[in-house]
Amino acid sequence: MRFGLSRSFWLMLAAIVLVTAGAIVVPRVYGVALLGSGYMTQILCTGMFVSGRSMDEVMAEDLSGPGLGLLALFQPTVDREAETVTASAYGIGRQTAIHRDGLGCTRLDGDDEEDLRAQAVGLFPALDPPASDTEWPDGERVTPSPPPDGVDTAALDKAVDAIFSEPDPAHPRNTRALVVVHGGRIVAERYAPGFDKDTPLTGWSMSKTAINALVGMRVKDGAIALQDNALMPEWRGKDDPRLTITLDELMRMTSGLVFDENYEDYLGDAAQMLFVKGNAAAFAASKPLADPPGTHFSYSSGTTNIIAGVLRETFADERAYLRFPRERLFAPLHMRSAVLEPDASGTFVGCSFLVASARDWARLGLFFLRDGVWRGQQLLPEGWVAYTLKPTPQSPRDDYGAQVWLKLPESPGLGEPPMPEDAYYMLGYNNQVVAVVPSRDLVVVRLGLTREGGDWDTARDLAPLVNAFPTVRR
Repeated sequence: MRFGLSRSFWLMLAAIVLVTAGAIVVPRVYGVALLGSGYMTQILCTGMFVSGRSMDEVMAEDLSGPGLGLLALFQPTVDREAETVTASAYGIGRQTAIHRDGLGCTRLDGDDEEDLRAQAVGLFPALDPPASDTEWPDGERVTPSPPPDGVDTAALDKAVDAIFSEPDPAHPRNTRALVVVHGGRIVAERYAPGFDKDTPLTGWSMSKTAINALVGMRVKDGAIALQDNALMPEWRGKDDPRLTITLDELMRMTSGLVFDENYEDYLGDAAQMLFVKGNAAAFAASKPLADPPGTHFSYSSGTTNIIAGVLRETFADERAYLRFPRERLFAPLHMRSAVLEPDASGTFVGCSFLVASARDWARLGLFFLRDGVWRGQQLLPEGWVAYTLKPTPQSPRDDYGAQVWLKLPESPGLGEPPMPEDAYYMLGYNNQVVAVVPSRDLVVVRLGLTREGGDWDTARDLAPLVNAFPTVRR
């Protein structure tokens, strides 16, 4: 009698191992392929058809470099006439993004392209030519004038030069745009080659503060209140523990919902929500609770997309919702370049996809600095900015308000010299920043492409500029 295992057994075992490994590996590979193609199509479509940059430039600067090595496996196809971008990894994970005037770029996610294009037909009236003979912020004319009294011009010039310098080429800053507003007027402005005052750039998480303003306007309309709950259809079952989540808890990132904000995980919530899923708000709203609502702070881009979905619930007409940002925020503030991009479901990707020029980001900062008043009109509810800037008690160091940062992240060199204590910030991926400093009557916008490890520290690099301006009496 022979003891041992037959050849057929080993072949069967090998087959089981291969099938099991395939069941684990293949879905992950396909998931990564979907992410890569989704990221490439969104970035390339927005870069070309919203920002007006060349394909070669976007591919070389925005879609290559540290952390983006896998994108070398993806091949994009651009139809300039139809304004579409398609990408895949040798045919795997193919995705397509389309551009629509006034709505920017949207990945199809299996939706019918004709239906999405029809959604935008006649949605927005043609914009009038920019008021080049009217002074900023109402127009685009910037009149050179001597710096205001008390400004240390030498320190200001030195700080601007430093922001655009590259002291360590191995860790580039890649600053693209800088706008400095003092007393409601642009007093300093500079752009890197290839960018100018009209170039719209994605603000990433700076978009969250624009969503704050839109919520404030709907609160002013009486369409919603901060203490409202049962906000999303997914939560309205009588036994659903998410039923009690309030709008205020969403605004302050204390909803208690599970959400993984780790962008290094290709299959994590944040990356999948932005570049794979077709309904970002529904994806985030489907998450279970990790903590009782209102008890724990957890920064979550998914939460802001839920808020965008909540805003949509306040409109009976989809087209009215899609027109809302332009009609109520962008047009009154003369933010002519601003586009808030929706996903395939028609809900704005409020956490990340506001695209605007540096001057228009500065207008948004000035709007908050002026307490939600523009040209004498109170566009936000009285006290809304004070609500926004009230620290969320559950946040570390009281560093977060309502969709805005009240303190900068701790980092080497933080606060040397210190930023003024009353400064607050819109912050975005790759070190986008709008700093609002009431005590200096100041707004500073810095846009760039500082990758992980790049030589940029917002407190260190903006503080010399901010502190070149005197404290103002209020």
